[in-house]
Amino acid sequence: MGINGEMVILVISHDNKEKKMFLKKVMVAGAFIMLGNTAMAGCGISSGNVNVLSNDFPAIQAVTAGASTCAGDGVTVKTNLTKDHKDIMVAALTANPAEYTSVITSNSTLVTLMNDGLVRSLDDLVAKHGGGLNPSQMVTVDGKIMAVAFMANAQHLFSRSDILEKAGVSSIPATYEDVLAAAKAIKSAGLMDYPVALNTKAGWNLGEEFVNMYMGTGGDFFKPGTAEVAVNNAHGVATLNMLKSLVAYSHPDFMTFDSNATQAEWEAGNLALATMWGSRGGAVMDGEGSSEAVESSTVLSSAPTWGGKSRPASTLWWDGISISANISDEDAEATFVALMHGISPEVIAANNAAAVWLGKGYTPSKASAGVSATAAGGAAPYPMLPFMGTLHSALGSEISDFLQGSESAEQALSDVEAAYTAAATEKGFLK
Repeated sequence: MGINGEMVILVISHDNKEKKMFLKKVMVAGAFIMLGNTAMAGCGISSGNVNVLSNDFPAIQAVTAGASTCAGDGVTVKTNLTKDHKDIMVAALTANPAEYTSVITSNSTLVTLMNDGLVRSLDDLVAKHGGGLNPSQMVTVDGKIMAVAFMANAQHLFSRSDILEKAGVSSIPATYEDVLAAAKAIKSAGLMDYPVALNTKAGWNLGEEFVNMYMGTGGDFFKPGTAEVAVNNAHGVATLNMLKSLVAYSHPDFMTFDSNATQAEWEAGNLALATMWGSRGGAVMDGEGSSEAVESSTVLSSAPTWGGKSRPASTLWWDGISISANISDEDAEATFVALMHGISPEVIAANNAAAVWLGKGYTPSKASAGVSATAAGGAAPYPMLPFMGTLHSALGSEISDFLQGSESAEQALSDVEAAYTAAATEKGFLK
């Protein structure tokens, strides 16, 4: 996703049983595009059930809290904010009626839900209730609006300028080679034993760290035009070796670090360099949970490049609203209207630092600097391929042995290839 808001992806065609792939353009708001007014006179609904499933971080907490104000007068609003949302969403939406009326979706999850026909087109709902939305906010696939994006996100570098200065590091690292040099200087100076952290918890988080780093090489994940995996190569080996070099400066429990753990370590003053989601920036700088010394010296910058390449080693994401297919039209409308209320200018303005919002009411802040710089530097969107999630899962489960020193990079990539090929064949992506 670039500043112009255009994203080119591969999606599944639902026109036949062969699931042919073809290129489609998906238009979403870029990190610097402002949306029209989505507020309504009150919530404008008097009946219906709203039940939202989503990830759990401050920006989504704000959106769902805003939507919850529509409860009452015949309308019920429930939410389930959980880091395990990806694991339960397909089964929950496959039920008829679906357990949830909406999933707050993203680049990776929308394709998964669309593949199984679990989310509906939003064209009619946008026409009726989205008159204030900017067209660039619409995530369109095959000519149909399948989601409404409300925020942009990316993982990028968080740095402690005071610790770097004490270690004799004169500038914020711009490359991962710079990060390693700074980490060595910090440790050598006796300032911190474990100055670096990434979200390296085994599973989805670890898979995302590989994806981010591999994106920085400019390499392809799959052989062009196929679902055949292509990471068992020099780019893959270099990616694993860079990750291992970084976690050498991390706490020995790095395999347990997810976003919540990494943020907690940062706010406790235990880190000097970390790769975290941009949506954590507001929480780190909100005057709560940390010290003035940590907050005042925290600098958010672009995701670093590495290996002499120019692309930031990160992936650009959007989060947006989808509506379940297996629910009544009444519940679908109530859910859409409630969530429009949740992304109103008033909600955005009141939670300005929680995200890089894509709506009216947002003022760019210090907390959004890292995401903005990563986007401006040319970071690519997370690959919206129907089989990317299968590879992501294989990465998250198969590379941990290498990072812990029990197998070679080549063996780890062979394991990834085997795990992916087996799963992709079972799902029909490979024959």
